[in-house]
Amino acid sequence: MSVDYRHAPESKFPAQHDDAWAAYIWTVENIHQMNGDAKRIAVAGESAGGNLAANVALMAKEKKTTQPVHQLLVYPIAGNDLDTPSYRENAEAAPLGKADMAWFISHVFTAKEQTSDPRINLVGRRDFAGLPPATVITAQIDPLRSEGQMLAEKMKAAGVTVDLVDVAGVTHEFFGMAKVVDKAKAAVDAANANLVKAFGK
Repeated sequence: MSVDYRHAPESKFPAQHDDAWAAYIWTVENIHQMNGDAKRIAVAGESAGGNLAANVALMAKEKKTTQPVHQLLVYPIAGNDLDTPSYRENAEAAPLGKADMAWFISHVFTAKEQTSDPRINLVGRRDFAGLPPATVITAQIDPLRSEGQMLAEKMKAAGVTVDLVDVAGVTHEFFGMAKVVDKAKAAVDAANANLVKAFGK
């Protein structure tokens, strides 16, 4: 299932998180109509989508409903600190730099203070225990690298099985470039292997 969500600035936070959860619940309840198995669903996303996927897993645990069997989180937004080591190192990086993230924040949220919400500042949470295994993929030339790695470490500390795949020499958005970037293909292969394992095939 590939799902969209309402976008800013027309739809502000938390509309995107509400949509992601609604899409997940619809899938759990209806996937049998497409010969799918509700007990073998993974969540996956890149960047903002990585944040949404992580939140779906957290909410499924909180609501004691069907949990995904795996989380694939590709350079997820996982914090609200724009002064981490990777933000400082990659402030002017392309295609995503510090100014770009500040621009997104100004359009997605009605007030900057909303970024402290635990749905955004995942690294500030303490309720990771009991989550499904995760693959977290980070890119060296990406302001989101530090928070992605911190999220992986916090989940590990809570007993979650995490495969952190940190890829050197690549930028944000590299993951979809497997046809032309060998390191992207290797990252996709690693993610696929973990998903196959999670699905029990």
